[in-house]
Amino acid sequence: MRNPFSKTYTEAEENMFHFLGQIKFFENLKEKEMARFIPAMHHRKYVKDEVVFFSKDPSQALYLVKSGEISLTIDIKDNFETILEIKRGEAFGENSLIENAKRTYTALIVSDEAELIVIPHFAMQEIFDSNPKIKAKMMTSLAEYYNQNNQRLFRSYRESFGFFSLRQMFE
Repeated sequence: MRNPFSKTYTEAEENMFHFLGQIKFFENLKEKEMARFIPAMHHRKYVKDEVVFFSKDPSQALYLVKSGEISLTIDIKDNFETILEIKRGEAFGENSLIENAKRTYTALIVSDEAELIVIPHFAMQEIFDSNPKIKAKMMTSLAEYYNQNNQRLFRSYRESFGFFSLRQMFE
């Protein structure tokens, strides 16, 4: 039986909670914790070949993909190597959860259109400052994400026999 005094949410908020629950960094949060992020979210539309951010830029926001496809690339000399393609229900710009971080890759829209939800770093920090449990849950998810990336990196290196491909790390 539902507590009659508990907060109720609109259908749009419930849909957002369902969407957020599929994203790595939000999957362990309760609805009332997710609700704190809704006022900070900005919906932004992008078009093909638009750069969301460049490598080495200050990490100022977390991006959640509502639709479209984004290519994460690194600069190798004069070329760009795609290390990962991001689709609906995934996030990128995860190092914005960390203070004073810089981007490690460039994010480029590769679909005709993309709709992203942008959560600014300062808004996340305000939420973290007022609710340490949310911060702990999201930092745990970030640590798990980085641990998985490290495992893929080492597996890729072992399987490369000296010919290392960064793209392999994310496959």
